Order: sequence, then C-alpha cells, then structure tokens
Amino acid sequence: MYQCDECIKTGSSWLHLRTCQTCGATLCCDSSPNKHASKHAETENHPVASSTEPNERWLWCYQHKSIKKY
Repeated sequence: MYQCDECIKTGSSWLHLRTCQTCGATLCCDSSPNKHASKHAETENHPVASSTEPNERWLWCYQHKSIKKY
C-alpha cells in the first residue's frame, strides 16, 4: 500500500499520491491539505513526479507545469 511519506510522520491524511522520479519519494498531491509533492519538487529541485493512483499513467513536471501521458 502506498502512503505519503511526510503525512505518515505527522498523522495527516492525503487524497492522491505522486512519486518523485528523481528520488522515489511518494508524497501527497496538491489536492491534499499538505501538498507535500509540490513542496518536495521545489525544495529538492526534483521537478518530475508520476501519479501513483491505479489506472493513471502520466508524469507531471512542476517546473514547466506540464503533463505527459504514457
């Protein structure tokens, strides 16, 4: 089961998950209260994340604000 690495530490909840394509961290999306994936992209300079949701096959680039479906 996937979970937000940062939300687990604080007991927070999340809606959807994204996986960083640079380091593999799984974090919550911008629809989640803490928006850990976008914070991670900015602070770590890891711009690309993939959806971790079932049946979703896409990458998001936070730097260019663009999506690539595959």
